[in-house]
Amino acid sequence: MSQYWINMLFVGASFLLYIGIAVWARAGSTKEFYVAGGGVHPVTNGMATAADWMSAASFISMAGIIASGGYATSVYLMGWTGGYVLLAMLLAPYLRKFGKFTVPDFIGDRFYSRGARLVAVICLILISVTYVIGQMSGAGVAFSRFLEVSNDVGIWLAAAIVFAYAVFGGMKGITYTQVAQYVVLIIAYTIPAVFIAFQLTGNPIPMLGMFGTHVESGMPLLDRLDLVVQDLGFAAYTADVDNKLNMFLFTLSLMIGTAGLPHVIIRFFTVPKVADARWSAGWTLVFIALLYLTAPAVASMARLNLVNTIYPEGPQAEAILHAERPAWMQTWEETGLIQFEDKNNDGRIQMYNDANAAFAPTAQERGWNGNELVVNNDIIVLANPEIANLPGWVVGLIAAGGIAAALSTAAGLLLAISSAISHDLIKTIINPKISEKSEMLAARLSMTGAILVATWLGLNPPGFAAQVVALAFGLAASSLFPALMMGIFSKRVNSKGAVAGMLVGLVSTSVYIFLYLGWFFIPGTASFANTPDQWMFGISPQAFGAIGAVLNFAVAYAVSMSTEAPPQAIQDLVESVRTPKGAGAALDH
Repeated sequence: MSQYWINMLFVGASFLLYIGIAVWARAGSTKEFYVAGGGVHPVTNGMATAADWMSAASFISMAGIIASGGYATSVYLMGWTGGYVLLAMLLAPYLRKFGKFTVPDFIGDRFYSRGARLVAVICLILISVTYVIGQMSGAGVAFSRFLEVSNDVGIWLAAAIVFAYAVFGGMKGITYTQVAQYVVLIIAYTIPAVFIAFQLTGNPIPMLGMFGTHVESGMPLLDRLDLVVQDLGFAAYTADVDNKLNMFLFTLSLMIGTAGLPHVIIRFFTVPKVADARWSAGWTLVFIALLYLTAPAVASMARLNLVNTIYPEGPQAEAILHAERPAWMQTWEETGLIQFEDKNNDGRIQMYNDANAAFAPTAQERGWNGNELVVNNDIIVLANPEIANLPGWVVGLIAAGGIAAALSTAAGLLLAISSAISHDLIKTIINPKISEKSEMLAARLSMTGAILVATWLGLNPPGFAAQVVALAFGLAASSLFPALMMGIFSKRVNSKGAVAGMLVGLVSTSVYIFLYLGWFFIPGTASFANTPDQWMFGISPQAFGAIGAVLNFAVAYAVSMSTEAPPQAIQDLVESVRTPKGAGAALDH
């Protein structure tokens, strides 16, 4: 059987599973559509939350980013994992005890203001729409490579599958589909990693193999990787970073941005009680850890395999002829995610760091005239089984896993958008007397509209699509997270303070990200470039969400302290959510 039909078999079987679940789990009420009826088991919810949280960025991009940047890019591991712990400990149980459907629901009631609710809806839609672009793009990459269709066709296929189980099933359909998607993606991620770890180190446990001995050279694997990348002019894979402040702020921004992601938060509204929310959070962390402990090993081994593919005898030996490049490279070149240009006309593929001035004399001695191979980070995980010459069924499995990761998070984001429009905007602000049947129709129409918008953005991504994760996490960190924290842990913050804080955090972070990534054209001036020497105080645009959050907190408290205190009923509500009265009372609420 050809590789194409193997891929079709694995991907097609997963699609049939998702659609079958959608038919079985069709939502019959608004409660089932928004929170799956509020009766999901903690283990089931933990698995669904893990799939919802581990997006295409986690499955497809993260290992590629780490493979390219080494230790310096470990902030993604620390920030995203730490952010989930923050969410599980400081937000999830209290929000579940509050007993609402959505994040704007909590903010609107806690800050007793339609204005606060409306600002929260705007923040949620901006965050979710921005984030979903990356999911649709990731699905398009996976479809275009493994099903041999165009990227546009791949995005439309992804939209159709999400429509099949999200519009009709709502949170109920999405929950049980995400359980299946988690099983698919975690198997798809770990099996190739086990194969490759055993090939390179003789140890089938990837995270142990990463610190083991490289079989071919007899050196520790990371030492061998450091040696080969330095021989090509790159910094050592395990090299430290110079700007510790930026690394700290970037990690913090990812942490609090993760904790403020609305599509993850609403998953904790689906369990019966507060105790279940805590158990659900614990199980989610276990399920996430299976992938996140494997990712660093996948990254380091993929980087070593990639170099060895170009330089089979080592970096100081001649590179392979372009005409003799492996089949996997030829296949991926068709997607445009690998590009080759023979700059010295020798027919060979030179891959090295031509931006390293200190390495230039060495490159000249070797007859190299500039880096000739550009490899998109997003293909590292998807191409890993092919680079390592693993069996065809493993390649088919990784295809199904990459698509599952993109679809699971896309569905969660689209549901968050739909709920914000139908429940928080239409039912609560525009037409409070709307019937449940009409609200269900509005929810499904909102979901359909969100899918169409997400598809259009995936097909016609804005100029900042490459930085979509930075924008989404920065906005969540600077707008929703502080409002949620102050809403739970401060009785003094009032509606005026919350609105002012969210607006300041949202605007300041958006402006900084857009300006310092060169996305705005300022008449009469050159746009800023994304270079460290042009950042304010060395703070990268991706790290500014933490500063935006600080501004949010400061403005919210300053405005609140200079205006009237919240009504006593609201203060009592905060007290009851944060400090349950009566032994076990909160756990049964």
